[in-house]
Amino acid sequence: MSILLTGASGFIGREVLRIAKSKVKIVVRNCTQYSGTEDSVRVDTIDSSTPWKSSDFHDVECIIHLAGVAHTNSASNNSYDTINYEGTMNLADNAAKNLVKRFIFVSTALISTENNKLSYQSTIKLQTERSLIALSEKTGMEVVIIRSTLVYGRGARGNIGVLVKLVDKIPVLPFGLVSNKRDFISVQNLADLLIVCTKHRSAAGRVFLATDGKSVSIKDLTNAIAKGLGKTRIQFPIPVTFIRLMGIVFRKSHIVEQLLGDLIVDSTDTNKTLGWRQPYTMEESMLSLEEINK
Repeated sequence: MSILLTGASGFIGREVLRIAKSKVKIVVRNCTQYSGTEDSVRVDTIDSSTPWKSSDFHDVECIIHLAGVAHTNSASNNSYDTINYEGTMNLADNAAKNLVKRFIFVSTALISTENNKLSYQSTIKLQTERSLIALSEKTGMEVVIIRSTLVYGRGARGNIGVLVKLVDKIPVLPFGLVSNKRDFISVQNLADLLIVCTKHRSAAGRVFLATDGKSVSIKDLTNAIAKGLGKTRIQFPIPVTFIRLMGIVFRKSHIVEQLLGDLIVDSTDTNKTLGWRQPYTMEESMLSLEEINK
């Protein structure tokens, strides 16, 4: 079986490429210098106008679609529309026409959270999910949707990347009194789940939640990051209300809430349906961070 992988140069894509045992064909932008040994498909960008060819899908049974706009404050709503939605659907339409058996789309677990006000980016993810399901019903191409929690690991961007830099540089952290509960998933565990979903019969047509299987506090997370970096850090007991107040003062309340708020996601159905167990604990996954300081 051959897998077509988009976003292969990204944080998650690199890990999928590292562990994949099946033949992988990767999608590479023409402006990118690529020296790997994998077969590649060259495109200018992935959007509604990408001229996919039948040869791009030759011998491809499954697509793992990771490419898209993420972790940037400069992206416009139009970018999410044209790349994350229209680009995905253009790829999926062409895949179905060329008889690709399965299409795996990585979405966000925020969609599954009750009473959660979705960002525009998450709204586009939900719209894409619905359109992919409709395409699957129309064409018979199997669609698998992975609603992932926040992904951590070496090379992570966004808030996780900021946290790693914070823990690496600052010896005293302000989370001593924080006892919230949030679910995360390591890039190693998510990549393993994606590979399982390329071939497991029971994955077809399903929506799966992706977590490490254990909720942790931001204090636990930053302690694990410190251990992974080989650092010892002091957790200073600053009141949570004060941290939230500072978030308001500096207009960073949304970031503070992502760190201090609760987000518990139950992924036991993923484990039961696929017979899958997360191969790495958070502590084991964080060991990859040691390479940052080497």
